Amino acid sequence: MFAVICTDKPGALETRKSNRDAHLAYIQDTGLVLQAGPFLDVNGDMCGSLVILSVTTREAAQDWADGDPYAKAGLFSDVRIEEWKKVVG
Repeated sequence: MFAVICTDKPGALETRKSNRDAHLAYIQDTGLVLQAGPFLDVNGDMCGSLVILSVTTREAAQDWADGDPYAKAGLFSDVRIEEWKKVVG
């Protein structure tokens, strides 16, 4: 599994909101997401994303991340992809 850890650009909440439906459809359509959700800032506003993917290679995770409508809309200032091992839960 791989974690895709994204930070939104400052002031990009409207970009996130306007692309949210496409992002959620992408998650559903690709069938590779085990868990996902937004990070929240101190005001409770969405400010980033954590997506846990069921893929076997970093390249597959990168391909998924590159195809995300949020990424295509230029929402993120930073995207990290880390291999992840589930231990609890």
